[in-house]
Amino acid sequence: MTGKRGLLVLIVDDNERNAKLARDVLRASGLLTIEAASGTEALDRAVRARPDVILLDFRLPDMDGEEVARQLKADPRTAHIPVVAVTSLPLQGQDRWLLEAGFDGSIEKPIDVRAFPNEVRRFVHGAEDR
Repeated sequence: MTGKRGLLVLIVDDNERNAKLARDVLRASGLLTIEAASGTEALDRAVRARPDVILLDFRLPDMDGEEVARQLKADPRTAHIPVVAVTSLPLQGQDRWLLEAGFDGSIEKPIDVRAFPNEVRRFVHGAEDR
């Protein structure tokens, strides 16, 4: 967390339409966003920008979201950042698997544009203080 800058969200999705929708909805609600379209790019951006939360799609061109989450949690520079799976895959009852894979939770696609910003904020520790 970096004081007064506002919440920074890293959106990781190789589908430009999905990334644009998430970006537009989050920015309209006052959140800051950066994006990555691959796992490698996500790992690099997470280290450089230190976002407050990472929204991670499962299907990426170079590695799957599970591997990205594991690497983020294994790196002391990014291990504290909440990683949220954003996917159209059915994840009902998969809470233990998600946690073991390094995710802090999930949000299902298609996103509910009215609820999405608050769904994202609830994963950020101390978000209520901003």
